[in-house]
Amino acid sequence: MNKELFERGLKTRREVLGAEYVDASIRNADDFNMAMQELVTQYCWGDVWNRPGLDRRTRSFLNLAMITALNRPHELKLHVRGAINNGLTKDEIREVFLQAAIYCGVPAAIDSFRTAREVFKEMGI
Repeated sequence: MNKELFERGLKTRREVLGAEYVDASIRNADDFNMAMQELVTQYCWGDVWNRPGLDRRTRSFLNLAMITALNRPHELKLHVRGAINNGLTKDEIREVFLQAAIYCGVPAAIDSFRTAREVFKEMGI
């Protein structure tokens, strides 16, 4: 493991998803899934999320669309929160889901709308 890249990824991951969630994920990891936590933190958050080619807002737009396409509500919930933290508005998130409905399927987008509403309620927005 590249410790410097992991630490940079941990910082970014906390800033986007929230320290409470990220710290709990690391703290609750065991021998079985710690390797996955390290992989995600180092490569996803340390390397890709910190590349200069796209800003965090743009990366959040992309993630919301791709996670909608994959119909992964647990990950979507995290990334809706992250998108808000990265400056996206509810209106922009709605537009991502409407666009995804056309290209990825209405059922996936409906689930994304439902999941996002839960996050908005939890965040008081």
